[in-house]
Amino acid sequence: MSGEVVLVVLIIVGLIGRSPIISTAACVLLIVKLIHLQRFLPTIERRGLELGLLFLTFSVLVPFASERITTKDMLSVVTSWPGILALTGGAIATYVNGKGLEMLRLDPQLIVGLVVGSIFGIVFLRGIPVGPLMAAGITAILFKLFSLIAERF
Repeated sequence: MSGEVVLVVLIIVGLIGRSPIISTAACVLLIVKLIHLQRFLPTIERRGLELGLLFLTFSVLVPFASERITTKDMLSVVTSWPGILALTGGAIATYVNGKGLEMLRLDPQLIVGLVVGSIFGIVFLRGIPVGPLMAAGITAILFKLFSLIAERF
């Protein structure tokens, strides 16, 4: 199946699954291919994740820049159970994301399974895509668990 057909299928799946991010990404990549700018695809692949993480970080830091988060709010993070659990969850999530990045660097072909799995989760489980790093991180954990179980048998 050609790349263009796959992108059109992803656009349709994104529309059916109400995932504007998948539809938009597939549309942009289809346009890049159709106007013969394929030479930029390796750059998009190499730097796209970094750019996405940059914009995600922007969105997370805006409340600090706009002063919607106060010093009192920051103190409540370390003095309340929900705050401490949020700190712990954030630390664990970044650790798992790091493991996912390691896994993607070692075996980049896994991205196919992550994308198909994410699309499945969006369309059939009504999930929200959180990105390839978290999916790869969960995959890394599942891989480790599977390896430990397989060693026992």
